[in-house]
Amino acid sequence: MQQPELLNLPQLDFFKAFVEKLGGKVPEGTPSFAGAHKAGPKEGEEAKKAAPEPEADKKEDSEPESDVELDNEGCVEPDNEPEQPMGDAEKEPSEEELDQANDLRSKAAAAYSEQNYEESVKLFTEAIQINSRSALYYAKRGQAYLKLVKPNACIRDCNRALEINPDSATAYKFRGRANRLLGKWEEAAKDLRQACKLDFDEEADEWLKEVTPNAKKIEQHKLKQERRRQEKELRERQERVRRAQEANRKAAEESARAGGDGDDDFLGGVGGGAEDILNAFKDPEVAAALQDIMSNPANIGKYQNNPKVMNLVTKIAGQAGGGGGFPGFGGGFPGAGAGGFPGGFPGAGAGGFPGFGGAPPSSGGPKNTTDDLD
Repeated sequence: MQQPELLNLPQLDFFKAFVEKLGGKVPEGTPSFAGAHKAGPKEGEEAKKAAPEPEADKKEDSEPESDVELDNEGCVEPDNEPEQPMGDAEKEPSEEELDQANDLRSKAAAAYSEQNYEESVKLFTEAIQINSRSALYYAKRGQAYLKLVKPNACIRDCNRALEINPDSATAYKFRGRANRLLGKWEEAAKDLRQACKLDFDEEADEWLKEVTPNAKKIEQHKLKQERRRQEKELRERQERVRRAQEANRKAAEESARAGGDGDDDFLGGVGGGAEDILNAFKDPEVAAALQDIMSNPANIGKYQNNPKVMNLVTKIAGQAGGGGGFPGFGGGFPGAGAGGFPGGFPGAGAGGFPGFGGAPPSSGGPKNTTDDLD
């Protein structure tokens, strides 16, 4: 037999039992089928390949804030000077020191009015060294720094002022102006809005109107980017779900194909008549006959004139191939004796069923006559 392991297939369990009942042995293992489906090495790789990211997404992701057209007229280069003296916030000034600091503040304001901004900064610094707990001193020194075009120094002073007094409209106002000089339009608009909210000021309102167009452009651009980001995340989630569903669908198809290929591969591996063999096993009459033969191998003679049973045995012999006995199981039909089944196996062709001896008696031979009795 070319592949005796075929009898290990579930479809041939009944015949395997029949062979073993007669003393035959079926090798262990599973048969190899020429028609087995094998997934190509590229199938998995192609399935794993991510769909190319749309060009529009790449363009949107790469669109920086600087691409927004802004009016940067009036912006200045940032000042990078060392931090100005900030005083000692833990120091508690005495009454005398408070008066002294207040006098210095008045002189600083006068210097500012005279447009002597360097002197104003110097005097405010002296006042801050004495009394470091006045938010107004820091905010006013920040105003003088603005006149000296030192926006970073102004922002540092306004930050300290807001630490002392979070509701200082003056600190918000000058910090907003400093942010405008640095081109920080969103921060400028936020500070100036808060300044006008705490204590409306016409100058602060004018500054707010000045920065609002650029601030709105940036805010709208960021909203657009956020919307695109969310849409992209949604598309990516949908794509992941689609790929997972596709993978599950392909897996189900592969599983169904693998399950269906079992019979197809078996049929392809043993020849074109195998389908008839499998169908014959489903015939109750054939199954009963084989059961009878299993109980007593000698009973096979009872079915010599039954074409269903004999055709099945003949087809199995023809599909199995080989010679010298029951295909794949050595010389002679197990249990039929060394000489094979007497007179050959009817219907098995010339020479009888392999291993069973000569051909069956021909119907065209000489008939017995009474002349022999004489």
